[in-house]
Amino acid sequence: MAQVTLKGNPLNTYGDLPAVGSTPAEFTAVKNDLSELKLSDYAGKNVVLNIFQSLDTSTCANSVKRFNKEAANLSDTVVLCLSKDLPFAHQRFCETEGINNVVNGSLFRNQEFGKQYGNEIVDGPARGLVARSLIVINKEGKVVHSQQVQELSEEPDYESALSAIK
Repeated sequence: MAQVTLKGNPLNTYGDLPAVGSTPAEFTAVKNDLSELKLSDYAGKNVVLNIFQSLDTSTCANSVKRFNKEAANLSDTVVLCLSKDLPFAHQRFCETEGINNVVNGSLFRNQEFGKQYGNEIVDGPARGLVARSLIVINKEGKVVHSQQVQELSEEPDYESALSAIK
């Protein structure tokens, strides 16, 4: 069990993120059009998993905007923005903000993701949400970068994640 904070208040997560060098677990999420996406759909590409609590928070929204900007310049790379927000919220956010370089995935149907990836918050007011995390997977399907953001109101280390695939 790892510990993170939300505005200084401690929260525990289910476990630890996938380790560098490991093969991440397959998962399914729901796209904006209600079709399914699987991690395996992006085999042979670099994949950035931008995992966050909700698009309704400024920090989470900023991470999607930043990765949308960065993804426009990345070849053979897909950025998956994952939260438990409903697909309709993802779609509305993308339309409002002009987001079109990332793929959104709602985890609302996948109750196992947070356990598989070790970042489900298990106590406190954010219980049931996933903690802000970045996981970068290379073209060979191995984790090359993993970051659990310790203070959930802070943004992740974009540069370290992006440099892992450049």
